Amino acid sequence: MRKLKSKPTFKSESQEAAFWSTHDSTDYIDYSKSRRVIFPKLKPSTETISLRLPKSLLEQLKTLANKRDVPYQTLLKLFLLERVQAELRIKFVKAS
Repeated sequence: MRKLKSKPTFKSESQEAAFWSTHDSTDYIDYSKSRRVIFPKLKPSTETISLRLPKSLLEQLKTLANKRDVPYQTLLKLFLLERVQAELRIKFVKAS
């Protein structure tokens, strides 16, 4: 078993990122002792946007969301995700 180097301390995330981009982590970490970890509450990062919708469309969206018992913003994100994925599949199929 080889001797590991001690991990340095960093003043900022950017300093740490610069260090790890030029150094091999196997010199500092014994991966044979690692174990799988699950982060059940980890959520993808989001960005706030401003979106103007016709009032009637927003009311229809709220009505649909109410019927499904979900917040209308969540339903809107789901609709957008489904449509974007469908569009990307169409483009992929046409390119093949």
